[in-house]
Amino acid sequence: MDATTLAELSGNVASIGYGLAAIGPGIGIGIIVGKTAEATARQPELRGALQSTMFIGIAFTEILTLLAIVTGFLFQS
Repeated sequence: MDATTLAELSGNVASIGYGLAAIGPGIGIGIIVGKTAEATARQPELRGALQSTMFIGIAFTEILTLLAIVTGFLFQS
């Protein structure tokens, strides 16, 4: 393999890695929001506390996504 083919291959692998890094948090956020909606339906009086906890969970999930993306940019060859 020459250098051009190797660079194209690493670029394709990086885009696949980015896609996988975006799928996981998307699933995680969907689960978090779904469970919060379910809990709110069961106990509507706890809506404010549940929303606060949900937003904290979403923030942590998004931080992991951004960390994966930044790590991919930092370790590009």
